[in-house]
Amino acid sequence: MYFGVVNINIAERTIGSVDVWRCGVCKKRFCEEKQLGIEELADLVGMPKIDPDAKWGVVVCKLQQGKYRWKLVRLKENSEIKHECLDEKVIPLKVNNFKVEDDKHWSFLIDDNVNRAVEI
Repeated sequence: MYFGVVNINIAERTIGSVDVWRCGVCKKRFCEEKQLGIEELADLVGMPKIDPDAKWGVVVCKLQQGKYRWKLVRLKENSEIKHECLDEKVIPLKVNNFKVEDDKHWSFLIDDNVNRAVEI
């Protein structure tokens, strides 16, 4: 069932959103990224799975401009994620306490922002 949304804004203008769905039986949450202006199909169709020890989050790249500067990710405690940065270069980002630790990137958790707008 539909649970809520997190709007992603730049200068108070919505550039995308993350739809949050919750299973009525198991109560797990699932998320779907929607970047405005991108009409290609998503990598995953349907409700993407997430490991029990992970949380849904959004990584924001301070180096990129415009609508492509954010991405829905699965964050695990004390781990590392791969991020496609400028020039399509994939870089590792350290995650500590479910937050990206990098001076050129930042992140926030979906659970903390359901039915809110986040200014990036």
